[in-house]
Formats: sequence, structure tokens, C-alpha cells
Amino acid sequence: MAKSKLVTTNEKIAEKVVGSYKKVENTVVGTYKKIEDTVVGGYTKVEDAFVERYLTKEGESVEEAKERLKREHDTSK
Repeated sequence: MAKSKLVTTNEKIAEKVVGSYKKVENTVVGTYKKIEDTVVGGYTKVEDAFVERYLTKEGESVEEAKERLKREHDTSK
């Protein structure tokens, strides 16, 4: 059964609209992820610097200090 010209044109328009939407969606999501990674990375750097400067004990690494603080926090509940 042959498709009418109107149906064929409508399908082409629908394909272009969906394709354009996907491009916009991918751009927005990609940009959001980049911003999120930048913010989280910046926060982590500030957190690590604070822990290193004020909360580590003699000879303790930043990761060890974070684990110790987490354990102390969990046991204080």
C-alpha cells in the first residue's frame, strides 16, 4: 500500500525534530556533566587541603585522616 505524500512528509519532519532534540539533549547533558565534574573536583581539592592542613595527625595521610574521622563520627552516634 502506497503512503500518501502527507504521511511521508510528516515522517521526515518527525525524524528531523527527534534528531534535533537528541542533539540538544546530548549537548545539555554533556555540559552539565562537565560543570558537575569541575565543581566536585574543586570541592575535593578544598576538602583535601583543609584535612591536610588542620585534621591530619603526625605522619598520617589525607586518606587515612578521612577514614579516621569517618570512624570517629560513626562511633559517636
